Amino acid sequence: MAKKLVILLTILQFLPFLCYSFTSESATHRRVLVLLDDFAIKSSHSLFFKSLQSRGFHLEFKLADDPKIGLHRYGQYLYDALILFCPTAELFGGPVDVAAILDFVDSGRDLIIAADINASESIREIATENGADFDEDPAAMVIDHTSYAVSEIEGDHTLIASDDFIKSDVILGSKKIDAPVLFQGIAHTLNPANTLVTKVLSASPSSYSANPKTKLSNPPSLTGTAISLVSIVQARNNARILIAGSLSLFGNRFFRSGVQKAGSSTKHEKSGNEQFLVELSKWIFHERGHLKAVKVRHHKVGEADEPSLYRIKDDLEYSVEIYEWSGTRWEPYVADDVQLQFYMMSPYVLKTLSTDKKGLYYTAFKVPDVYGVFQFKIEYRRLGYTTLSLSKQIPVRPYRHNEYERFIPAAYPYYGAAFSMMAGFFIFTLVHLYSK
Repeated sequence: MAKKLVILLTILQFLPFLCYSFTSESATHRRVLVLLDDFAIKSSHSLFFKSLQSRGFHLEFKLADDPKIGLHRYGQYLYDALILFCPTAELFGGPVDVAAILDFVDSGRDLIIAADINASESIREIATENGADFDEDPAAMVIDHTSYAVSEIEGDHTLIASDDFIKSDVILGSKKIDAPVLFQGIAHTLNPANTLVTKVLSASPSSYSANPKTKLSNPPSLTGTAISLVSIVQARNNARILIAGSLSLFGNRFFRSGVQKAGSSTKHEKSGNEQFLVELSKWIFHERGHLKAVKVRHHKVGEADEPSLYRIKDDLEYSVEIYEWSGTRWEPYVADDVQLQFYMMSPYVLKTLSTDKKGLYYTAFKVPDVYGVFQFKIEYRRLGYTTLSLSKQIPVRPYRHNEYERFIPAAYPYYGAAFSMMAGFFIFTLVHLYSK
């Protein structure tokens, strides 16, 4: 009995480490919790789930109202990402609620939200807290009479064929998505005060949001390119969020369907949904666009050791190594826009770092003629990449009394004036004393 107790205590001791959060060194061993409205979604959306599992993600499926679900235990989170495929869930099971999900994101973990027609208030609130506002009309859908998907049945033009993608190889990969994406769901707009949320798939200028089963009595409130179909958020803590207004967007039927956009003679045998969502999920789960900075160094020119302080007008060198996670390994990040600030209340020095294209970034500059407490500061923010925020404090002192130059060249005229004054006084004294 005592032996079993020791084994149990040992397991509990190491449980937090076994369930520890995402590190890019082990990106293929991440645990993902998938909350569903119905277990039928597991099979109807199996292609999307298999794409994640093939990349090494461990998916755990549970109903949204399961009383046994929990996001953390013993002060440690059990999952590294959360997928909400439960658009109608009003309440979540166990201790999980809207606040718990927002805390999950605040801890730096990732989230995918798929809403749909008649989306619950809980799903809407989570999206709103992350900068996306769904149409308030629960029966409204995105309608487009010019960019709809051609089908044998005329329909109500709620099946959209959109190819207005964000132009970013980091987010959607370098391979072009040729086929339009099929979308059938609800519209959302982005909060203009939130600079962290970005459209990934936009509606066309002719689209609008309304109830397709009723006639319009007033102009729709959401129209044109203001409507976002799929959006992403990268929080300040580098957590990533995907917000989509359609659950069927991820479904096998749309993955396998052919598509022809209205007004186009090109018919694609397969929609762009699978490529679009697989590539986007790579970005969401940090398989692409994840940066890290290591080996931050600074020292005086000609020296190797990092000093505890600098003196005004010292010549110094600064270097840092930056790498990007490729999905399998760390590779050198190559860019020409990484900048260093030597900062005290405001930047006194702003330098663009040079690179050897092997991950090393470096520069050299002279410490300004101002003493105080400075910071070496790098704030690197680029679309699709995790934010690099590096800061290191260093004091700068003035010259000591014995470090000034003995004779200052600029003061030579004053030196000459003083000595000429003394010589003139001496000559005047001799003349005054010995003249008759």
